[in-house]
Amino acid sequence: MRPVRLLSGILTVGGWTLLSRVLGFVRDVLIAGFLGPGLLMDAFVAAFRLPNMFRRFFAEGAFNAAFVPMFSKRLEADDDPIGFARLALSGLALVLLTLTGLAMVFMPALVWATAEGFYGDPRFDLTVEYGRIVFPYVLFISLAALFSGVLNAAGRFAAAAAAPVLLNVLLVSAMSLAWWLGGDVAAALVWTIPAAGVAQLALVWAAADRAGLRIRPTRPRWTPAMARLVRVAVPAALAGGVVQVNLLVGQLVASNTEGAVSWLYAADRLYQLPLGVVGIAVGIVLLPDLSRRLKSGDDAGARLALSRAGEVALALTVPCAVALVVIPLPLVSVLFERGAFGTDDTAATALAVAIYGLGLPAFVLQKIQQPLFFAREDTRRPFQYALVAMAINAVIAVGLAYAIGWIAAAIATTLAAWVMVWQLTRGARGFGDAARFDARFRARLWRILLASAIMGAALWGLSVLLTPFFGMGGWRWLALLVLILSGTLVYGLAGQILGAFRMRELRESFRR
Repeated sequence: MRPVRLLSGILTVGGWTLLSRVLGFVRDVLIAGFLGPGLLMDAFVAAFRLPNMFRRFFAEGAFNAAFVPMFSKRLEADDDPIGFARLALSGLALVLLTLTGLAMVFMPALVWATAEGFYGDPRFDLTVEYGRIVFPYVLFISLAALFSGVLNAAGRFAAAAAAPVLLNVLLVSAMSLAWWLGGDVAAALVWTIPAAGVAQLALVWAAADRAGLRIRPTRPRWTPAMARLVRVAVPAALAGGVVQVNLLVGQLVASNTEGAVSWLYAADRLYQLPLGVVGIAVGIVLLPDLSRRLKSGDDAGARLALSRAGEVALALTVPCAVALVVIPLPLVSVLFERGAFGTDDTAATALAVAIYGLGLPAFVLQKIQQPLFFAREDTRRPFQYALVAMAINAVIAVGLAYAIGWIAAAIATTLAAWVMVWQLTRGARGFGDAARFDARFRARLWRILLASAIMGAALWGLSVLLTPFFGMGGWRWLALLVLILSGTLVYGLAGQILGAFRMRELRESFRR
């Protein structure tokens, strides 16, 4: 059995995710420039959120939480893992085909339920049209998630992590070609999405074949293994649904202010970069590793893996959170302000970025803590915690919206994320020492926080000095690069001096 090496796995997933997110920034910059906040961009964001919402139910959320631990344990015990995966593939495909057909018929109702503020203006009909084009993406990307889970459980992370790159490469290429030929950029964008889903599925399917994991559809059958999978997956799907309800509440609040859906989308893209590169990468690698360690009774190894994963994740994301809070305006201005994206859009988006930045460590901690439950096939308690977080998010978002408007959605998301972390921390206490961070993690945490604070002060001072350059065309890219490199250098030096991290120790720990 090929062992899972956490550090190399995190670096592999994180590296490909970084490339995907950089290309995603290019994609979003083009969308903001070509479509601009308003009719086209609001309609696209609302339409594309629909397959992404259901993808969280059937792919990353419920599927990874239920399928990956069960497949990992079967792989560890050599208990017919391929047969189990084939039945799961067939059952998932049947459900997704039914869902896609229903969604195509009832798309107006879906749009009304998720963007009620669009009703009665041109955005509604356009969102329905776009939604029917992009919704089949959920079928392809969810099946791709199954093959990605199989690869991850086998310790093969590269192909699954590289698949999202295809989506952004194809979208950037399609928009650029349409603009160059004088065509309809928005139409090129939405029609490329389902095609990209097919390409992603083909990539991971071929990679699984090369790895000797030949998974083919079979006749769906209800077996004890499938019954167990559904029992574990349903609470995870409901938990994923709660997360999507939080996003939809935010969209409903924002849909009553023209351009606000686009502002929140642009801000979301910024904080999702460190979350995807670090937090999601750690969660993807940690889940199968914890599952296999618990199967073999290695509680000490599970605690070591959890602690080192947490140490790496926070050492990389806390400084990112500080940067999002301290310099959101330069980041948004340089990355998005062009074409139809104006200075007012920059100011609004920067405010949302700063608020999301306050919640970034919480989003990352959730990705580290949830595998503690999922590896034990416990998806019920995360669902219960998510319900509490959903209620808090809805009360804050809707309640504050009457006083402060659309930005209430971002505030609610951040506060709900910290409530979720608190609940996961309390709930994991019953798992014993295997679910607790070790003494080294606790000793390093305050040093990471202090080094990040020093970096934040340096970034603020330098951003004031560089302010004139951020309004000077091509110079603003250089100014932002200087700002980022300087912050990275300050954090690196402060972290080494304070003892926040030691790369050699991390490498040695992950090899154990």
